Amino acid sequence: MSDPEQADEAADAASGDESDAARRRRRAQFLRELHEAKELRDRVQPRRARAARMRQAVRMRTFRW
Repeated sequence: MSDPEQADEAADAASGDESDAARRRRRAQFLRELHEAKELRDRVQPRRARAARMRQAVRMRTFRW
């Protein structure tokens, strides 16, 4: 918690009065890290990533508009 932003967000959460902007900022950071982790997993496990893409393609083909 040496980062000033994290300390500020921790104080916001502790007060129970977290602002909407702070919540959105934390959510955006989380989603960025999640996307980065998924890309890394796809790079180190190409076979699993290909299988996941194929399953997604099948799901999209069977989806009814």
